[in-house]
Amino acid sequence: MRIAERERVEGQRERITVIPESLDDLWHLTYILEPGDSVSGDTTRRIQRDDDKVRDTGGTREPMWIMIEVTDVEFAKFANRLRVGGEITECSREDQLGFHHTLNIEEHDELTIEKRWQVDQLERLEEAVEAAEQPDVAIVTVEEGQAHVHTVAQYGAEERTSITGTTGKGEYARGRDELFADLTSIVRRLDVDSIILAGPGFTKQDALDYIESNAPEAAEKIQVVDTASVGDRGVHEVLKRGAVDRIQTETRISKEAEFIDELMKRMAEGAKVAYGIEEVAEAAEYGAIERLLILDERLRVERAGEGEWEQDINEIVENVERQGGEVTVFSHEFDPGKQLANLGGIAALLRYRLN
Repeated sequence: MRIAERERVEGQRERITVIPESLDDLWHLTYILEPGDSVSGDTTRRIQRDDDKVRDTGGTREPMWIMIEVTDVEFAKFANRLRVGGEITECSREDQLGFHHTLNIEEHDELTIEKRWQVDQLERLEEAVEAAEQPDVAIVTVEEGQAHVHTVAQYGAEERTSITGTTGKGEYARGRDELFADLTSIVRRLDVDSIILAGPGFTKQDALDYIESNAPEAAEKIQVVDTASVGDRGVHEVLKRGAVDRIQTETRISKEAEFIDELMKRMAEGAKVAYGIEEVAEAAEYGAIERLLILDERLRVERAGEGEWEQDINEIVENVERQGGEVTVFSHEFDPGKQLANLGGIAALLRYRLN
């Protein structure tokens, strides 16, 4: 993410112009934008012509600048865009005021956001700016008969492909080499700065030897990590072991895995945790929260006034920040976020245990 301009406007509102540079940046904006925000940018809009002499063709698209008051936000990951809908409040064509419009934001589109920014939203924006300087990472997990390729993104680790082959050595060596050949072809095409090769036993080393012989330029990017599993579980192990952290200065997903593991450990010991909105709200009132853990989807729903909590989530977040606590917003796309969802979407690591 790149910040092009920033200025204070009336009251406590601030206007920030951003340029998303990746799919990760579009995902971050999903949890920054909320109903009531003012968002503006260049777009095109279909204009119906009232001309009896022209055959009705459904109108023509015209370029224009518009500002909308946001009503809905959708991250269309597979379309590589962010859809931001709302009512037009300002426009280079006055006859379009009051109509609904959807801005389709793609990478490198300039977008101006005017709103009362929450502390965690500014932190997320700063995180997106810092993440632009971090290397891209892929995690390849392999064992006899199968291999999985994931890429690491801010919105989660996503499986790109999986392949299977004949297991074993000896008479099955040809099938095994075919698996390694397919994997090498995939690894060679990965547009990343670093690759973590993980899995149980010696298969990963055999795979690395094959890659080194057939694609030495790709082998130079590879680091090897031992894990007990492959696939999604293997990726989780890689993140827990800090392998990605050694490549990226600060990786969001591995931090989430670390915090959720600490939460589960404390819960098992019956020590210094709160989970569920009522317990967390009480802990916030007492200033007992060391770190607040909240799911991005839950935070967005509650801020939009569409949730079921009676407590004001903004007030809880502000209390935690004011009393020196930290706030971590979890991605619902990755396993730690799914674990947090099972606890009601909100939990806290406490400074001391409440009665």
